[in-house]
Amino acid sequence: MKVLIVAEHQDGKLNASTAKCVSAAQALSPEAIDVVVLAADVAGVAAEAAKIAGVSKVLAVSDAANEHAIAQVLAPQVAKLAEGYSHVFGPSTTFGKDLMPCVAALLGVPQVSDLMAVEGSHVFKRPIYAGNAIVTVKAPEGQAVVATVRTASWPEAVSGGSATVEAVSVDAELPTHTRFVGLAAGKSDRPDLQSAKRVVSGGRGVGSKENFEIIFKLADRLGAAVGASRAAVDAGYVPNELQVGQTGKIIAPELYVAVGISGAIQHLTGIKDAGTIVAINKDADAPIFEVADIGLVGDLFTILPELEAAIG
Repeated sequence: MKVLIVAEHQDGKLNASTAKCVSAAQALSPEAIDVVVLAADVAGVAAEAAKIAGVSKVLAVSDAANEHAIAQVLAPQVAKLAEGYSHVFGPSTTFGKDLMPCVAALLGVPQVSDLMAVEGSHVFKRPIYAGNAIVTVKAPEGQAVVATVRTASWPEAVSGGSATVEAVSVDAELPTHTRFVGLAAGKSDRPDLQSAKRVVSGGRGVGSKENFEIIFKLADRLGAAVGASRAAVDAGYVPNELQVGQTGKIIAPELYVAVGISGAIQHLTGIKDAGTIVAINKDADAPIFEVADIGLVGDLFTILPELEAAIG
């Protein structure tokens, strides 16, 4: 068995989701784990990928067409490179969910989504029903396995590797019907929500877009990413890319602070793999306290300034 992992990166930096995919691949005990980096300038990202322990080789595909992560552009190249590999993995992030189904379609195979455990070369476990049940699935024998890896279920592979970096050119027919027009994205110095080790999230209880500044302030003190419940997003407090939960991002930080979040099952699905959950809510009967490791009952507008002062 040989595994090919599609690296996720942005602004010249490798996303931690790639190292988590390596951990999932290692569970297969394959002969080799290769990582492919597709970019306009691959040097920096490829060098980072080569340092992940367990990686055998980094395939560096440098092409101006790869400047933006457009699935219809990247997928034909990945499908071409997949020849000779038994498994092709990508992260179950916005990037992977966009790209990997296209790769699977081009290879003519079904996709395994949200891979959370390896039972065999073609047998895996994945969550269903908002994570309330785990199903065992079997991919067809004799075909390449294309899968997205549930990053919340796997640790980052350690660094310290020294894989070779090989420049590769791919003769793949790129689409003419899809082109990059523009990107509207918020700029932030805070950690990426899906890979952050600390996350502070606000819910409907925060009250307004203006009040949400108190969440940002605490996050900055903790060096944390900012998240939100669907209720807060629907109310217009923050943009939807900050939504955590079943219809948002599934995360597994070491510390998760839920402020003014009641704890609907859809939200809990997104944080069930967090290391320590701290809940702050004025309602002592809020469901969030049933899963919290530490619970503080009280007015968030009183508690959060006290926490900030205690942090120093």
